[in-house]
Amino acid sequence: MNFASLNSAKLASSGKTLPSNIAATHAILDRAEWQRAIGDLRAIDAVFLSLWGADDFDRDGSFSIYAAFLLAEGALVLQHKITDVIAPSYPSLARAFPAAARMERAVYDLFGIVSVSVGHESDQRGWLRHAGWPEGLYPLRRSFDGAQQYPVQSEPYEFVQVEGNGVHEIAVGPVHAGTIEPGHFRFSVVGEKVLRLEERLGYTHKGTAKLFESLTQTEAHRLAARLSGDSAVAFSWAYCAALEAITATAVPLRASSLRALALEHERIANHLGDLGALGNDAGFALGLTHFSRLKEDLLRVNVAAFGARYLLDYIVPGGVAVDLSKTAHALLEEQYRTLAHEVAGLRAIYDDHGGLQDRFREAGRLTPELAQDLGAMGLIARASGVAHDLRIDHPWAPYDVLATQLITQSDGDVAARVQVRFDDLSESLRLCQTLLNTLATGPIQAEVAVANSDQLGIALIEGWRGPVMIALECGAHNSIRRCHAHDPSWQNWPLLEYAILGNIVPDFPLINKSFNLSYSGQDG
Repeated sequence: MNFASLNSAKLASSGKTLPSNIAATHAILDRAEWQRAIGDLRAIDAVFLSLWGADDFDRDGSFSIYAAFLLAEGALVLQHKITDVIAPSYPSLARAFPAAARMERAVYDLFGIVSVSVGHESDQRGWLRHAGWPEGLYPLRRSFDGAQQYPVQSEPYEFVQVEGNGVHEIAVGPVHAGTIEPGHFRFSVVGEKVLRLEERLGYTHKGTAKLFESLTQTEAHRLAARLSGDSAVAFSWAYCAALEAITATAVPLRASSLRALALEHERIANHLGDLGALGNDAGFALGLTHFSRLKEDLLRVNVAAFGARYLLDYIVPGGVAVDLSKTAHALLEEQYRTLAHEVAGLRAIYDDHGGLQDRFREAGRLTPELAQDLGAMGLIARASGVAHDLRIDHPWAPYDVLATQLITQSDGDVAARVQVRFDDLSESLRLCQTLLNTLATGPIQAEVAVANSDQLGIALIEGWRGPVMIALECGAHNSIRRCHAHDPSWQNWPLLEYAILGNIVPDFPLINKSFNLSYSGQDG
């Protein structure tokens, strides 16, 4: 692949093709080359995807830091090998790509690899540890003894304080009312106006990277599907696509279309749930009632079509678990017609409801400039005019023949995020109908060979929130050496802190729901 837009000659010439579901390149750089490449990537507005670490001490006595980016030509994965295992460090990305800051903190917690900044002080506070293991121990190092019991005790976290006349703090969480995962929100306010919001997450860290290493290549898709339950199809497809790329497995056409059908169902279900919840948070309970009914109808159709309400185990290596019957085909056609009609009616009600629009408009605005500069992803980015969608920019089968329409808004407020959901939902229904009408005949699974050791592959799937990524490195004898999973919530959680500024505290639940980010997917 020729990354013609990059100035780094070494990077452009040294990259090697990386197994992936989209065009991808992998380049190994020294410290100076890494630092130069980061500057070049910032200069051409590359999309920052993810950052993660690796311990290869057992192999060649080094650590590695990886960073993934998206360019017009495809995905680019940079690797920098760190030979100083006593005090491992690497040049920070956070100044060029602010979304990397929390990922760098997580890498330190898990590996003890320090990000070094030049010209500004980086945030060195812990992110994931929460005193779950002693300071100075790093659970993703090969030397870490996972069988040992470590003492757990609370420790203080230094929130940034805002000082001034009338400023006070409101602490929310980490335990919340209802079925919501834990996260802490520290508001600095004057009256009800928010001057600053600082989040603390990481409470749902589950050690999934280590769990992947305990599974075989052909069973780990089940764990991927459970990284963030509302994105089960996206993550399981990403895992399977990475494994299939490494093993050069050709997925049958019918299976690819059924995967896309399941992915669009996941998108529709989440949009239906969010639109109802957004209406409810703005005091319009009728919206919650009707959208909840429509979501329930879709989940019941999922059982008939795919064998389960939530499709945690539908996508498997080489294809899908269940074929679509003629009866299910007819049920889906009827469901799409009903949804299109009823959603159009509810959209008209939402658009014409003065009370709703008064709450939605201008609330939680994320300007296009901020969204671009801070690396917004997926739905949140498109509501602020950042026009990226993997189904369009880097389509994989069957999206390469579906001509997906790009959905954007430019206002970046709650109203814009609501409109993107409505438009996205309608486009998904159109795609589902197209997939159903053009469904190929043939098998639904292909045999997947056991991957050779020391092979790295990545896959990117446009989930309903945005692009999810799996970076998979296989080991010997059907094992997994490491697997890094990335949810776009990593990029978007910090943006919520900007969107709430200048708004009043009672609008936070509405603004937060308009983002609807994943705790579990982000914490890992």
